[in-house]
Amino acid sequence: MLIKFAILACALLLCTCSLEDRPLAVKFHEPPYPERLSAWQLFDYDKQLQLAEDTLSYDLNTPLFTDYAHKLRTLHVPAGQTAKYTPHETFEFPVGTVVSKTFFYFQAAKKDAIRIRSTWSGHLKDINRGQAHLIETRLLVKQAKGWDALGYIWSGGDAYLAISGDLLTLDTEDAPLNYLVPSHNQCASCHATNHTTGEIIPIGLKARHLNRTSPHTDTNQLKLLSDLGWLGGLPSRDIPRAITLDIRDSPTDMAATDLVKAARAYLDINCGHCHNPDGPADTSGLHLDAGAHDLAAMGVCKPPIAAGRGSGGRLYSIVPGKADDSILTFRMAITDPGAMMPELGRSLVHEEGLALINAWVNSLTGACL
Repeated sequence: MLIKFAILACALLLCTCSLEDRPLAVKFHEPPYPERLSAWQLFDYDKQLQLAEDTLSYDLNTPLFTDYAHKLRTLHVPAGQTAKYTPHETFEFPVGTVVSKTFFYFQAAKKDAIRIRSTWSGHLKDINRGQAHLIETRLLVKQAKGWDALGYIWSGGDAYLAISGDLLTLDTEDAPLNYLVPSHNQCASCHATNHTTGEIIPIGLKARHLNRTSPHTDTNQLKLLSDLGWLGGLPSRDIPRAITLDIRDSPTDMAATDLVKAARAYLDINCGHCHNPDGPADTSGLHLDAGAHDLAAMGVCKPPIAAGRGSGGRLYSIVPGKADDSILTFRMAITDPGAMMPELGRSLVHEEGLALINAWVNSLTGACL
């Protein structure tokens, strides 16, 4: 098993060194939490970011948008423990699990500035002090009482605990970017996808999001987790899968069925954690998660319940064939904090995502009476 782990882990991380040369194993903490991210021993960032030996990086079929930041996602499951597969909900992870997401941009040609729209291959070798500017690392840690959310802000070679979050002004090639590092309560506002229980859970660790080839190997991520013994109960067939979406692809080049799948996947990961039948936005009656909702529940010809000025003077959430007349796309296209959607996680308009949803709305037929 150890040999199997070494082969798979090194392959996943594109590791060119032996495991003995990699950082120490993850160190789990209970409250009070350490002030420095390095105390968790998730990775080392001396010259080039290098993951701990018992941590795996992963990717999602359709990622959440956060002001064009790149994200390195990692998962640690404690030795001898196994997560339980579920087809549609977040997997059931054991106590001691640590999920991390590190947000970063690449340096621009302008000194001390970042590039907002840049590409990334997903290779760890690209994340080094000379090329990448680390912003924050968010942790979800599974305690005996449930999941807890932590945020660390990078400064120099380490990141520091920021329970209250922060608003950072980042110098870009164009205008300054007001980047929000969420507070603990703001993390909970998205990750508590059921407003009745208020329980914090990971959003991306579901079958439909993880069911894809690893960006680092030709191995399916779910199979890899199963082979490592980190995921139990993985079926051999009928595993849900969201479309693998490269948001840079033009929606005008998509087949009609792919356009629908892409739009549903985008709305699911960006909006569905609130807009679901049990979520914080359930009173809106607008369901944008991956459930089997009809178009009316998704907002077609649906008048707003309490959108206020967020409606932009429009009458319906979605007007078939008329994206410009739809509240959904209007709220995606603005940056007014009192009206934009999503409410957190962006200060910029996601131009490519907006183009996708516009194309989907414009492809719908019918009329609102």
